[in-house]
Amino acid sequence: MTEATAVSAAAPAAVATVAGVAVDTRHWIGGERVGSADTFADVSPVDGTVIARIARGTAADAHAAVAAAREAFPGWAATPPAERARILHAVADGVEKRLADLAIVETTDNGALLRSHLRGVMPRVAHNMRFFADWLTDRLDHGDFDTRGHNNHVSWDPAGPCVLITPWNAPLMLATWKIGPALAAGNTVVLKPAEWTPLTASLFADIAAEAGLPAGVFNVVQGYGEEVGAALVKDPDVRRISFTGSVPTARAIGAAAAANLTPTSFELGGKSPLLVFADADLDLAADLAVEQYDNAGQVCLAATRILVEESVVEEFTARFVERAAALVQGDPRDEATGIGPNIHADHLARVDGFVRRAVDSGARVVVGGGPNTELGGLYYRPTLLADVAQDAEIVQEEVFGPVLTLQAFTDEEEAVALANDTRFGLAATVATGDRERADRVTARLVAGTVWVNCFFVRDLQAPFGGSRQSGVGREGGTWSFDFYCDVKNTVTSPNGWH
Repeated sequence: MTEATAVSAAAPAAVATVAGVAVDTRHWIGGERVGSADTFADVSPVDGTVIARIARGTAADAHAAVAAAREAFPGWAATPPAERARILHAVADGVEKRLADLAIVETTDNGALLRSHLRGVMPRVAHNMRFFADWLTDRLDHGDFDTRGHNNHVSWDPAGPCVLITPWNAPLMLATWKIGPALAAGNTVVLKPAEWTPLTASLFADIAAEAGLPAGVFNVVQGYGEEVGAALVKDPDVRRISFTGSVPTARAIGAAAAANLTPTSFELGGKSPLLVFADADLDLAADLAVEQYDNAGQVCLAATRILVEESVVEEFTARFVERAAALVQGDPRDEATGIGPNIHADHLARVDGFVRRAVDSGARVVVGGGPNTELGGLYYRPTLLADVAQDAEIVQEEVFGPVLTLQAFTDEEEAVALANDTRFGLAATVATGDRERADRVTARLVAGTVWVNCFFVRDLQAPFGGSRQSGVGREGGTWSFDFYCDVKNTVTSPNGWH
């Protein structure tokens, strides 16, 4: 670490106590805690308090992390798959042991429901690590095949240092969707978590080190995208870049990566539809629609455009309004809370701006329509807007908050046309009681994932990603290894042997 400042063991640790949990706020580079000359504030969306001061990474920190990953790569790549898998399982064990700590820290950091973190999100973090460890050893295989008597053998070779840039809405779960396959494949990793939610990445670094992951194999650099992130994606020693976030940032990363021909994987925004046909179970459909307020609407996959067959719009709306009214908004640490705060004051202002412009343009507020003034802070009421035009900003652009729109369609043809009429193609949800209709409609929808009479059922062996401007590439199962590896085919002749 010639360009960053390593902190000696004797120096006082830069540790924040968050909800009773000690979290180191420095980078993790080459198996050591590394400080920066400057810091930035990490503010909890729950109550607006500063919960930590985080090391503000620089280009020097970024390059030091990549250098550490490059140095550690040959040894980790040469580690037998079974041993890599064993260590990743040990990491998962560590996550499970510290599940309660991870859950309360992440809830404090990003405002998502504590009960969701305890019951679903953090157990999924451990599962992410186990799944890819097991896929590496048990299921990563293409079977040999013959070409005119010659044997073809497909193998997956580790690519090298990988830069992973992750979002704030489900920080550790989404990070380990990438960390798991990258490490299992034999690569080394530099993680740049979102600056609004950096804390669980630091805890994960501790867990990984305690599990026996060698120094330099996993690194964390905190900071702003335009500072440390930009330096990471330009580094010529980086062999893969995976990013989850916005389209404009992906364009900037893609331009930087192009100079080094670094392969990229992008999971970007969405403006997904929920199509409700007249033959659907309307109670189920209304439940699915209200489920889109999960995590205060800060979910890329959320079906924010509710498209309902004209003959049942009134009945569906009544059921939706009844369910939305039953949602309890408040402190995400409270077991009874169903919807918490938005992430940041800037983001809340952005969400409210979308709604205000839509209303000024003629949209009708069915429920919600503004901040929850009773709670104050960053709480935005679950909102449904009707009477919106297909070309309206609120229909075409990702809001990333608890804001849905309602539109009517007359027949299947119009439903599909409306559903596909955005620049995105991340996901879609269909509610229908007709299996043949489900088959017809799903075949025509432009989306990386389509759910029928369900939502957010995500199996790691399935391909995940977006179409159009919702992304490039697919994650999951062998698709993840195809990205994080150099896939090689070895052809062996039957001739020339002693």
